[in-house]
Amino acid sequence: MMNGGNLVDNDSAVAGGVEDMYGEDIATMGQPVTPWTVSVASGYTLMRDPRHNKGLAFTERERDAHYLRGLLPPIVLSQELQEKRIMHMLRQYKVPLQRYMAMMDLQERNERLFYKLLIDNVEELLPVVYTPTVGEACQKYGSIFRRPQGLYISLKEKGKILEVLKNWPERSVQVIVVTDGERILGLGDLGCQGMGIPVGKLSLYTALGGVRPSACLPITIDVGTNNEKLLNDEFYIGLRQRRATGQEYAELLHEFMSAVKQNYGEKVLIQFEDFANHNAFELLARYSSSHLVFNDDIQGTASVVLAGLLAALKLLGGTLADHRFLFLGAGEAGTGIAELIALEMSKQTGNPIEENRKKIWLVDSKGLIVDSRKHSLQHFKKPWAHEHEPVSKLVDAVKAIKPTVLIGTSGVGKQFTREVVEAMASINEKPLIMALSNPTSQAECTAEEAYTWSEGRAIFASGSPFDPFEYDGKVFVPGQANNAYIFPGFGLGVIMSGAIRVHDDMLLTASEALAAQVTEEHFKKGLIYPPFSDIRKISANIAAKVAAKAYELGLASHLPQPEDLVKYAESCMYSPVYRSYR
Repeated sequence: MMNGGNLVDNDSAVAGGVEDMYGEDIATMGQPVTPWTVSVASGYTLMRDPRHNKGLAFTERERDAHYLRGLLPPIVLSQELQEKRIMHMLRQYKVPLQRYMAMMDLQERNERLFYKLLIDNVEELLPVVYTPTVGEACQKYGSIFRRPQGLYISLKEKGKILEVLKNWPERSVQVIVVTDGERILGLGDLGCQGMGIPVGKLSLYTALGGVRPSACLPITIDVGTNNEKLLNDEFYIGLRQRRATGQEYAELLHEFMSAVKQNYGEKVLIQFEDFANHNAFELLARYSSSHLVFNDDIQGTASVVLAGLLAALKLLGGTLADHRFLFLGAGEAGTGIAELIALEMSKQTGNPIEENRKKIWLVDSKGLIVDSRKHSLQHFKKPWAHEHEPVSKLVDAVKAIKPTVLIGTSGVGKQFTREVVEAMASINEKPLIMALSNPTSQAECTAEEAYTWSEGRAIFASGSPFDPFEYDGKVFVPGQANNAYIFPGFGLGVIMSGAIRVHDDMLLTASEALAAQVTEEHFKKGLIYPPFSDIRKISANIAAKVAAKAYELGLASHLPQPEDLVKYAESCMYSPVYRSYR
């Protein structure tokens, strides 16, 4: 990775590791670059290339050199003034979906300005480009569809997936986010319209983790949909058939995974996103030993929740093993979080993981998961079936198990009722309540409900954002257990180390690195996560720790290891500042 005095390996690192067509990352910010790949007679094409378009920020000299005279109004604006103008425009919109569409239009028109806006205004714009607004965007994707973003691979492309991948203009992809649209957030099967999720996730890889946009590839695999409303919608953009399953599905996915490796190599990170439970676990188990794969719903959610729990111990007291955990929801997120908590307990205590699992209880749609139900349970639920009499209601499970931590991953809103929260508050001085289901409409309870029903004693975090809430003269700032804290930095660490596989220890390390960023000042406000305004610094620290763990485990291929991994991570991060053109 460090060759003599050269910090960037032009073949494999993040900053120069994606082949740098225009010398943008090898050049310093002050050096001019050439935005052309072919000779042209007019700058009209340049203005329609989102990667190089600067709009009214093209200088007088650039307008002369690149045939832009007359194609733009005479004024020259700075990028800062452009940013100010667009933020002013966005704030005029009262409907979140309008803001989302305006941001997507900007991304398709002027890539650097889009990321400058998102980086500088992350707390305001994150809910616009991602949850909760992205959920509504996916539901209406057919109606608001304007220009394709990413690759669509359907059953029609079976036998030709490698050719389809070669149609993508970028040759050096380092992160792929892929979905089949079957379980989009808590909204269910949205089929081909789930593309909003990979597009949104990858914009966060760039804005929050600094991975260059050209290294990111969003993919939707369309095997049909079982959503009758979409099948009957004249504007639906996907295959009009019911979902393929079984061998047909498995063969398509296997061809896809093989084609990705063949086209992009061993070190491309494939992030599975919003697959249904049965496929999510199967794909992760099948490909984790042969590909560099990561499931954000299972592993990313687990890592960010564990980070919140580790930070919350400063407020709750004791160690992780001193607490009891009750989950509502036993799917990808619930079992993934539970397993990572048990792994971290083992790391801290040295106890076998089977022993730690006994401190973690899960409730699914049929009630508490207990030993007497084992014969009918899906395989991923069986490790959580403990000896206990059957309990059908959540409130009764709270009273029986007496948990110190209640975690909601059910995808069903309003499940943490007043009775449930009051039961938690009667058992604990400071009940930790995490309502993680997305979008906001599916949250198990709101911040206001958690604080009010616990008489201001709850420590609360949610998956989607909630505004600060005042109770009894004190202002509470709800924490957001958003996967965006983890996956951008995690991905950057994997890429910059050249890791060839994802190991559980790398996830534990990411959690610990995030928890370490929470300060006393944050704890005083009841926060168990740091503010998103510091996200690039947070991501650099997570990336450094993840990379260090990859080197320690012998999974890193970029050698030798840089001396200061935090500085190296920061140096690798994409900058959205405009470049000067020759």
